[in-house]
Amino acid sequence: MGDGTTVTCYGRAPRTRSPGGATPSPDCGHLYVRPSFEQPGGRYQGTATAHWTVTWSAPALSAGGTFTETRTTELTADVREVQVVN
Repeated sequence: MGDGTTVTCYGRAPRTRSPGGATPSPDCGHLYVRPSFEQPGGRYQGTATAHWTVTWSAPALSAGGTFTETRTTELTADVREVQVVN
C-alpha cells in the first residue's frame, strides 16, 4: 500500500447492480493513517496484484475448463485529510 502495509483479500468480490450502477464489495480495504505529503515524493507508492481463477463451461459444445490470470500494476496514492464539522 506504500506505507509498509500489505493487504490480502480472499474470496469473491461480488458486485451488484443498483439504480446508481455497480457497487464494490466492502469486505476488504485499507485505511491510511497519515497524509501522503509526509512520504518521500509526496505520495504513497505501492503495487496492486490481482489473481483470478476462472471456471467456464459451454454445455452445448461439451466443453469447459479452468484458467488462471494474474495482473500486477504500480499505484500512486495522494492521501489528504478532510475534517468536517456539522
